[in-house]
Amino acid sequence: MNHGPDDQGPEGFDSDELALRRMLHHAVEEIEPREGTLDHLRRAVPARRARKRQALVGAAAAVLFVGTAVPALVHVSNATGSNVNSSNAGHGEQAQGGAGQGKETEGGESTSGATSGKAEDKGKGNEKDEDKGNGTSTGPGAGSGSPTDPLATPAGVAACTAAQLGTSGGTTDLPDSSGTVYGTFTFSNVSTADCTVSGPGSVALAAGGAADGSKISQARHAAGDAAVGLPDPSQELGALVLKPGDSYQVKFAWVPSETCPSTGTNNGGGTGGPDPSPTPTPTENTTGTTEGTSTGGDTGTSTQLMTEDTTADGSVTISLTAETGAPTASVTVSNACAGVVYWTGVLQGV
Repeated sequence: MNHGPDDQGPEGFDSDELALRRMLHHAVEEIEPREGTLDHLRRAVPARRARKRQALVGAAAAVLFVGTAVPALVHVSNATGSNVNSSNAGHGEQAQGGAGQGKETEGGESTSGATSGKAEDKGKGNEKDEDKGNGTSTGPGAGSGSPTDPLATPAGVAACTAAQLGTSGGTTDLPDSSGTVYGTFTFSNVSTADCTVSGPGSVALAAGGAADGSKISQARHAAGDAAVGLPDPSQELGALVLKPGDSYQVKFAWVPSETCPSTGTNNGGGTGGPDPSPTPTPTENTTGTTEGTSTGGDTGTSTQLMTEDTTADGSVTISLTAETGAPTASVTVSNACAGVVYWTGVLQGV
């Protein structure tokens, strides 16, 4: 329906629009806002806008943190060596273990700082920490460092007695190109109860024949010594539980320093021959005649007698007595007159 200019109301609305406006006003004329609504809107709208700004700033900060922390963590995880300090990784320690946990570095230092406040002294309490929960001892015996035992020793297992141990003796290998002889002593638990072995025992040496006892000695095997064919000292056990029938070994090496002396001599003599330096008979000359010349005897060859050189018979007997005082295993190395016997600690039997 079209309306002309005369149908418009004083506010510029058509008559139909004015009627609709009156109807809407009539529909809501009984609805009134509560007291304080305007003040609430004045406070709520700015607060809502502030929360939106804070959320936007927090999201941007999180993106920036991830962008800087992730490459640093990747760099630290790829670093080698036990002294890597994870504090350079953007608080990487707390990201992995929380504020109350620190990373252990070589020497027993703690890098946490959140709970301890200072690093512990190097080496303090290391042995207790290593043995906690397994009851093992870290020392394999005199002269051999302190490698970690590969076998756990449960607490409460008594030490082996002389009656519980037996031995099958010792064995030796053929000498190598340098004359070094390697061998093995084996001891077993011949009882029906478990027992603990914590040391290899003691070695005794005895020279025989042409061997010179003053030139024969013994030493515990250590890394870098002349007995290169012996197991590394890190394989030695500080303590080993033997179940019935189980065994342990102690290996040794005879490293000669000199060869045995020779016993042969050269003898010479003559049989049936002339004097070694014959003197000719002087010749007497007379006028016009020569009566003759004497050669002083028959010529011949002299026979020389020689005896072949032989090596003196010398030997070294190596004995190992278990730490309980018994039993004892022995082997004899022949053609041995001077040298050193190197021996290991307790090794796992095969």
